[in-house]
Amino acid sequence: MDCSGGIFDYDNAVLRREELNALTADASLWDNPEKAQKLMSEKNTLEAKLGAYENYARTLSDYQEMIEFAEAENDEAMLAELLQNLTQLQQQVKHAELESLLSGEADANDAYLEVHAGSGGTEAMDWAQMLLRMYTRWAETHNYKTEYIEETEGDVAGLKSATIKICGKNAYGWLKSETGVHRLVRISPFDSAARRHTSFASIGVYPVIDDDVQIEINPADCRIDTYRASGAGGQHINKTDSAVRITHIPTGIVVSSQTQRSQFQNRDNCWKMLRARLYEIEMQKKADAAQVARDNQGDNGWGYQIRSYVLQPYRLIKDLRTNAETADCKAVLDGDIDLFLSAALAQKIKGEEVA
Repeated sequence: MDCSGGIFDYDNAVLRREELNALTADASLWDNPEKAQKLMSEKNTLEAKLGAYENYARTLSDYQEMIEFAEAENDEAMLAELLQNLTQLQQQVKHAELESLLSGEADANDAYLEVHAGSGGTEAMDWAQMLLRMYTRWAETHNYKTEYIEETEGDVAGLKSATIKICGKNAYGWLKSETGVHRLVRISPFDSAARRHTSFASIGVYPVIDDDVQIEINPADCRIDTYRASGAGGQHINKTDSAVRITHIPTGIVVSSQTQRSQFQNRDNCWKMLRARLYEIEMQKKADAAQVARDNQGDNGWGYQIRSYVLQPYRLIKDLRTNAETADCKAVLDGDIDLFLSAALAQKIKGEEVA
C-alpha cells in the first residue's frame, strides 16, 4: 500500500508516526491552530493506513498458519475455504493499495459530477441520462450519498445536462479520471428503422472544497441569471424564478442550481460550485496540466472520447487511455465501473498519468 503517492513504506511510516506523536504531544502546538489541524489530519490518516496494513499482515499470518495445519491434517475442505479467503484478502489489499494512491490535494473530498449531452440529438440526451444513472448506481454501491443540484430535461427524452454532488471519503479521488467524453454505439430505440447510432456525452468531475479554502472571485467577472426551474418539483419550484445560473466570464465556466426552493439557496450552491471549479483549475496548473477543466474535454464529439461503449454490433466497453475493457456492458451501465477507476489509479503505480 501507498503512504504518500508511492508504494507503502511501512518502516518510514512508523518513524513518521513517532515524529507526529511527539509533535502533537507538545502543548504549544495549538498556539498555531492551522498547523495543529494539519498535523492532526496527517496523523489520523497515517494511523488509519498503518492500522489497515498491520491488520492485513496479521490476517495473512493467521491464514498461513491455518493452511499449514490443514495440510498436515489433509483437510481439503478447510484448505479450499482458506484459499478462497486468501483470494478475497488479495483483492482487499489490491483495492487498499490503489486507494492509498489517493493522496492528491483534494482526493479525499466530496465531488461534483456534471453530465452534458453532446453530438447525437435525442440519442445523446438519452445517453446522458444513462451515464447519470451509472454514476448514481456506483455511488449507491459504495455507500456514497448523492444530491441533485441541477437537471435540465431533454426535448424528447433524457437530459440535456445535470449536476450531482457525491458525498463520501475519496469520492473526488476515485471519480476525477472520469472527466472527458464518453461515446455510445447502439441500435437506437428512437429510430423506427432500427439503425445503429453513435452518441456522445461529456462528464466533468471537480472537488467540493471547504469554506476555509480561499478562492478570490471578482463579482464584476460574473453574470448572474435567474430563471424558472424545470422538471419535477412542488408548486413553488416551477412558479418562481428560483433557479440560478452564474457565468464566470474570464474562464467561460457556467454553473447552475435549481433544486432548492429558494433563490438564495440556489445562488449559494452556484457560488460553491464556481469556487470548486476555479480551485480545480488552480490544482491543474500546479500539476502542469495541459488544459483547464472544461477545455481538456475538447469538443463533445468525435476524436475526444476517453471511453467507448459499444452495444452493437458486438458488446465491449473499452477505456481508450488505460486499455481496460469488459464485455459485461450491463454490469457497467448498472454502476460497476471499478475496473476503469482502478485501472486509472494503477497507471500511477507505473509512473504514468491518465489524461
